[in-house]
Amino acid sequence: MTTKRILVTGAGGQIGTELVTALRSRYGDANVVATDIQPLPAAIREAGPTARLDVTQADALAELVRRCDIDTIYHMAAILSATGEEKPRLAWNVNIGGLYNVLEVARELGVRRIYNPSSIAAFGPETPKVDTPQETVLRPTTMYGVTKVAGEMLGAYYHRRYGLDVRGIRYPGVISSETLPGGGTTDYAVEIFYEAIRHRRYTCFVRADTVLPMIYMPDCIRATLMLMEADAERLIHAAEYNLASLSFSAGELAAAIARHIPDFVCEYRPDFRQQIADSWPQTIDDSAARMEWGWQPEYDLDGMVADMLAKLTPRLAG
Repeated sequence: MTTKRILVTGAGGQIGTELVTALRSRYGDANVVATDIQPLPAAIREAGPTARLDVTQADALAELVRRCDIDTIYHMAAILSATGEEKPRLAWNVNIGGLYNVLEVARELGVRRIYNPSSIAAFGPETPKVDTPQETVLRPTTMYGVTKVAGEMLGAYYHRRYGLDVRGIRYPGVISSETLPGGGTTDYAVEIFYEAIRHRRYTCFVRADTVLPMIYMPDCIRATLMLMEADAERLIHAAEYNLASLSFSAGELAAAIARHIPDFVCEYRPDFRQQIADSWPQTIDDSAARMEWGWQPEYDLDGMVADMLAKLTPRLAG
């Protein structure tokens, strides 16, 4: 396998933490530089090179790319949906300003390939909610969604104008057994496991009938690597792929957990995040990803729940 020199921004986030581990396993610990504005977990610091990086500081980013001879950037640093509604200026500065810096540094310094994730937050109330098409209306109602649409367009612009190889996936909600979520509207789908194991009770901030697209972290990481390793000549929608894996209601998730923990009780008290969730799709058409780079999920709801509980219970019980 060709040696790569990889930089990961936002490496301490929910996806970034596990992505760094997967990349180091694949390309060698020394070849993956993990960065974040916050202190990184000890496991990441001890396994390979790290640096503190604020992606809104272009000079610092450029210096790091030069010093480490970076040829691939996974740009995972972002302010997510719920936090973005509380701090919209911060969301714009990090999500758009940071991406612009990454793209400009890549263009100027000859970085070969950029991964810039998008999200189902790019969709909005006017987007078809069932089997959301690859090419559809993008009129989000959150600052996070606005930045994701703009990010997709920036990636496409830099590809068209400068020939930069920019790729990305519209992630559904991500469920992980290793890292807590960081301020997103789908956080309940992770929090519920912790509360079920610890307290046998959870108060969910969306309605029981709220259906959203989700993906289990092993599938999320696998999809990311598949796209980044795909032959460029096969990719048509390079910076904005729809991705589907799981779609279930909050009530269905609670019921699946209760099949393993019979005394688990879930209550529902919707807050401001309900309105965000209602603006997003329920199911996604990801036929472009399947045709262009062979995407196929491995986990269904029951498989994901069983695996989450098997991994979390020994750490949390008692």
